[in-house]
Order: sequence, then structure tokens, then C-alpha cells
Amino acid sequence: MSEYIVEMKNITKRFPGIVANNNVTLQIKKGEIYAILGENGAGKSTLMSMLFGMYEPDEGEIFIRGKKEVIASPKYATELNIGMVHQHFKLVENYTVTENIIMGIEPIKKVAGIFPKVDLKTANQKVLELSKKHELEVEPTKKIESLNVSIQQRVEILKMLYREAEILIFDEPTAVLTPQEIVFFLRIIQGLREEGKTIILITHKLEEIKQVADRCAVLRQGELMAVVETAKTSTQMMSKLMVGREVSLTMEKSTANFRKIILDVANITVKNEVGFPVVDDVSFSIRGGEIFAIAGVSGNGQVEIGDAITGLAEISTGSITLAGVELSKKSIRERILAGISYIPEDRHEVGLVLDFSLENNLLLKNYYQEPYCQHGLLKPFEFKQTSERYIKKYDIRSGQGVKTITRSMSGGNQQKAIIAREIQQDSSLVIFVQPTRGLDVGAIENIHKQIIAERDKGKAILLISLELEEVMNLADTIGVICSGKLQKIEAAAKLSKSEVGEYMMGVKSH
Repeated sequence: MSEYIVEMKNITKRFPGIVANNNVTLQIKKGEIYAILGENGAGKSTLMSMLFGMYEPDEGEIFIRGKKEVIASPKYATELNIGMVHQHFKLVENYTVTENIIMGIEPIKKVAGIFPKVDLKTANQKVLELSKKHELEVEPTKKIESLNVSIQQRVEILKMLYREAEILIFDEPTAVLTPQEIVFFLRIIQGLREEGKTIILITHKLEEIKQVADRCAVLRQGELMAVVETAKTSTQMMSKLMVGREVSLTMEKSTANFRKIILDVANITVKNEVGFPVVDDVSFSIRGGEIFAIAGVSGNGQVEIGDAITGLAEISTGSITLAGVELSKKSIRERILAGISYIPEDRHEVGLVLDFSLENNLLLKNYYQEPYCQHGLLKPFEFKQTSERYIKKYDIRSGQGVKTITRSMSGGNQQKAIIAREIQQDSSLVIFVQPTRGLDVGAIENIHKQIIAERDKGKAILLISLELEEVMNLADTIGVICSGKLQKIEAAAKLSKSEVGEYMMGVKSH
């Protein structure tokens, strides 16, 4: 019997214009938490997609429990007791929790001894028991569309456990979670390991790897750089292996040179679909040359503030003024032309048209203007030339250059494309919402530098982030939000991390 539950030997996988994995060998022991670390686009997800049967390797072999296997489909991977939670969940929104979990293996009972019917009552009970056993409490009859992302993730985990998976693959599992949810998630996977499960964790979050992983394989541009024991390897060494250079996440920035007020938000209220105020009488202003960060626990109205300024959400009271121009009644395009750039929280739903090419996404806000359009005709050469410049400047990695379909790119490179497009608008106000979510340390460092560079050009920067470290690192001024109200606005230098945390939780007020 092999010492390893999973062996991937000399795996190579090519796509048009790119070698995603080049002669990679991994050996994973039963019952360990094995991390796969790498930059965005390093080939991590591709490698694990082959283990789960979504792709087949062009070269190399896969062994499960010592036996060579050709894993031609996710169905066969499931038969081998392999499960995978993808970065973007594979759930049917208008189905219930239980309906998603049992899909494809529905328990059947006979009505009147003849007619087959899905036994939902029994399935609901089984899902409830399974969720309690693994501390993954869910309501089996709730529809997916009504659940937040952390509960949806629990459903994906339960889907694997319901199918009795022993090898559990998690692709960027904490990218969409709040700091509090991340702590809970890491506890869950440690519990699963104690039950004898083998956990494979695709990530680029070094601190999480240090907390839970036994060993870590580091990929760079599709090649295996090293396999290290996490307890004996510093995060600095892992980040250097990952990006090929020293990385600093503590930003050096010059003293802010504040200019006149660019954005003035006065007493705005935003109500949700049932009329409840999710942003409640909020006022603040941002000067040119200032990074104003809003810190808060997820779901406290901070995203709606960004949406209200850009026109994606309607305000019921108050005013929003940009460089002296009242925006409240203006369209989204009018606000863009007035000088607003917006990096949204949800890059798929709001930031990109996924089935457009990369060049079309990069020029989504300018395609109708000269030099890209003349006399109603688009100018392909101008599209290509400008897009290639952005790709080079912002290190956007794509298999087929400007013609790459955006959906096929890694999440991190999709994010780089949005940031390139928005910064290149040269707007007086740039709104960054969760700008580094799902990015590796090298990309985070670059984006932090870009945010500071925009501030130093005299732009007003609104940063909305759940990452308290990011807020403390970048902000000149911090506004802390709780239950839709700004609890405190203060110069960043006058607030400690613990004070910000107390305001965020509502345990401290003015």
C-alpha cells in the first residue's frame, strides 16, 4: 500500500498560448492538510481540476491510494471519494440547501408502492444531522439565493461530505469570507482532518497556511518550485518562492498632502428592498490627496455607500457632491464622466462582462469615445494598441493576449484588468471596494502601491475593505461603520487597530 493517498506524477497541461502546468509532481499523505500556494495564474486551480476530473493531463499520471487512475469526469472523481469546493460555488440559486446537496443522488421512495418520488423529508433530516455533526449548521429547506456566501460555502462542504468524500479540495476557500468567517472555516477544516479526511487547500494566503497546513507546494508560472514543511518555513520565504522576489506588505508612503474637498457626502440614507435603512444618515468628505478608508464587519452598509456614490444604489435622503457638482439625480454614465472610477466588490456581477474579450472589458467605459470610435464605427487597431499597453503596465496574464475571453482568466488577473481600466480613467475620485480580495501577495503589494500613487497624484481615494490590516496600512483617515452608521471618523494615526475593531463591533461609540 502506498504511503500517499494522492500522487500526481510529471503532470503537464497546456491551453492555447499557455502552459498551465509543466512537469509537476505532488505526493499527498492520508490525513494531512496540504496547501498549494502560488500567484494568480500559477496553475493551482488547473492542477486540482485535473484531480477532480474537469480536465485530463496532456502528460503525466495520477495515482489514488496507490492505484493508477484516469479521472475523466467529476462523477468518476466522486466515485473515488474526491470532492471539490470551487472558488465560485456550483450551486443552483433557486433550489433549497438539500436539493443542491442531493442533486444527482436523490433518495427515491415509492408512492403507493409504484410511483417513484424523491424522498425530500428523509434527505432534509439527513442533511440536518450531517450539518450538526460537522458544526456546519444550515437550514435544509432554505433556498440558496437567500443565503450569504459563508453559508453557501457550508452547503458546498456538506455536498462533499454527503457523498462521503475522503479527499477534500478547497479552491481559494477564504477569498469571499470575512475575517471572523475565516477563523470559523479554518476550525472546520482542522476538525475534518481530525476525522481522517485529507485536505488540499489551494490558496495564496500565507498566514492561513502557517496556521493549518502540514506541508505546502509552491507553484510559480506552472512549475513546482518547492515542497516545504510549513512549521519550518517563514511566510517571507514562502512569498519569495511564490513570486520570485522579496515582498513587503507594509507600505512606505509619504506624508499626505491634502488638497481641497473633492467628494462631499451629506446625510445619505439608503434603504433595502423592504424599506430598512442599510446606510443610515451617513456624512463624510474626502480631500484630494487623501485615502479615506471605511472599516467595518461585512454587511454593515459599507458596500452600499460605494454603490450610492456610483449610482448603483438609490439614496432616499441626503446629497452626494463631486467637485461641486450634485450627483444624486445623475445617471451612472454621467457620474463616470464627472470623474468617478469604481473597483466593485463583485468582479463577476458588476466589474466585468465575462464572455467579452479582455480588450473589450479594458475599454468598456471608453469604447464610444475617440480614438476608439469615429462616426459611429469602432476602431479595432486602437482597441488592440491601448489594451496591449494596459496588459503590459498592469501585468495582466492571459493566454491569448487581448483576445482572451475574460471568463477563462484567473480571478486575480480579472481583478487586475478592472483596476487597470478604472485607474486609466484618470478620475478625480477612485473607489476601491475589496481591491485585493483573492489576490496573491505580489499582486497585493502592487495594488497597494497603485492606490498610494493615485493618492499622491492628488486623487480622492475611497477604500472600502474588510481587511483591517489593509485599512491600517493605507488609510490617511478612517471612518468606522456599524449597523449602517459611521461610528467614528478620525485620522488613521490617532486610531489603534484594537480601537477600530471595537468601533466595528459596536462596543465603542463616540
